[in-house]
Amino acid sequence: MTERDSMEFDVVIVGGGPAGLATAIHLQDLIEQHNATAAAADQLEPEVVLIEKAKEIGAHSISGAVMDPKAMDQLMPDWRDSGAPVESAVTSDATLYLTAKSGFKLPFTPGPLRNHGKAVVSLNRLIRWMGERAEDRGVQIFPGFPGAALVRDGNTVTGVQLADAGLDKDGREKATFEPGAILEGKVVVLCEGSRGSMTKQLVEDLALEGDNPQVYAVGVKEVWEVPSGQCPPGTVVHSMGYPLKSDTFGGGWVYGMGRSSDGKDMVSIGFVTGLDYKDPSLDPHYEFQRYKLHPKIRRYIEGGKMLHYGAKSLPEGGLYSMPKLYGDGFMICGDAGGFLNSMRLKGIHLAIRSGMLAAETILEGLKNGGVFDQAQTRKYDERFRIDWSHTELRSARNFHQGFHGGRIAGLLGAAFNVLFGGKGFLFKDKLKTQAGHEYMQPLAQYHGGTKPSPPKLAEDGVLTFDKLTDVYNSGTEHEEDQPCHLVVENLDLCHDRCAKEYGNPCQHFCPAAVYEMEPNAAGEERLKINASNCVHCKTCDIMDPYKNINWVTPEGGGGPSYQLL
Repeated sequence: MTERDSMEFDVVIVGGGPAGLATAIHLQDLIEQHNATAAAADQLEPEVVLIEKAKEIGAHSISGAVMDPKAMDQLMPDWRDSGAPVESAVTSDATLYLTAKSGFKLPFTPGPLRNHGKAVVSLNRLIRWMGERAEDRGVQIFPGFPGAALVRDGNTVTGVQLADAGLDKDGREKATFEPGAILEGKVVVLCEGSRGSMTKQLVEDLALEGDNPQVYAVGVKEVWEVPSGQCPPGTVVHSMGYPLKSDTFGGGWVYGMGRSSDGKDMVSIGFVTGLDYKDPSLDPHYEFQRYKLHPKIRRYIEGGKMLHYGAKSLPEGGLYSMPKLYGDGFMICGDAGGFLNSMRLKGIHLAIRSGMLAAETILEGLKNGGVFDQAQTRKYDERFRIDWSHTELRSARNFHQGFHGGRIAGLLGAAFNVLFGGKGFLFKDKLKTQAGHEYMQPLAQYHGGTKPSPPKLAEDGVLTFDKLTDVYNSGTEHEEDQPCHLVVENLDLCHDRCAKEYGNPCQHFCPAAVYEMEPNAAGEERLKINASNCVHCKTCDIMDPYKNINWVTPEGGGGPSYQLL
């Protein structure tokens, strides 16, 4: 049995995104406020550590992103005057309905998509800045240290085991081998992001699932530099319709980010596809490329240069898909807990707010002797249920579910949600849903048994790019000689049943060309896993129709190196 070093902390935070950093920053601020008036015997000096799998804070952070500043105003009221990176204030809103060759602008912007007073940001840059603010407050931040497993005593979480380093592709120890240490904590705050691997396992082991299973989408995004005036700073455009079929949830965006050093416009452009689609051959990356060719979209980027690419999954199920957020020794925040409003296309503010509520619960626990049993961590959930964040999520609780009847039904349902406080059709408080992968139909059902030919793009390398080109522009790197972090439980299933029933959809739904079917010497197609391409979106873990792929953390520091995303 491998011997592991053990380090003791009071608070262990997993994940250096908006939720994790908000937890750390707010907790340190609360402790400082407490100590300013507390007697000497009541002073608090907890050891707080935050671990992040990326090689540096922010390197794996990606979002659209138009940020609602409400939570940031509460977290750091002086953030605007303290150097926080904001690309632009929103200056205009538009919502488009696209057809195959044309489309039209809606005569009004739906309420949930009105962004006056909001900020266009690069989440990557914002997170780097928040990381610096956390370190200024004395938080110990360890980038490049992914958590491999939660340490538990029965149902009580007692710490985090870091991933081993220095194993070869067959799992053998190399000369550089270092066993992952154990970070013991009185409380562990899980802020791993969408489909976090340890959170997923904990939810499954302790039966923490919500009333509905979580339903996800995947967003693919590029950042472009275009001629000045083509997409002015603060421009916000959302679209629906083309290129997706009417039975598939999704839509696109174009955001004017600001100006480059030489005066050109910087553009965030991307597309979201619901991971509850029916077509086993659907390719979200390909749909994004088609989107950019539409005449009402291409005008924003034509003549420009693509600089950066990334992809991530989004927890879109809403309030009734959120897991139980607390238990003995742990709390779950941010995307890991489902804190995202898919009707508003926003989650940064909710992630920040969830971290703040967790920090307030931690302070109370520290003042009461450092006991974080379920009676204490339940107070996090109690705070959430009387907070504005819960009110907001409740108003959107049935939004995504409404689209399972198609686009028209979904749009009518969305209007019903707005008019009646989030209620579904026939005033139902809770619309039921299935896990997203369960909606995928076999080839025989959706395509009549014929596997469609791979689609081709008209302008490859000009406005559109293949997956490998985009992956190159994500800065993704992994140590090649390490165990594969994309664990396929049953390869025979891929080669036989999945090939016949679904046509191996992994080669389509992955936005990074990780999965390929290649013929062997006998001419039989076999799965090839290009793990070094992985941008950590977790789509494969979510959408495989047999739940045959398990995404686990790779060696520390591996993955994308996002810039401006």
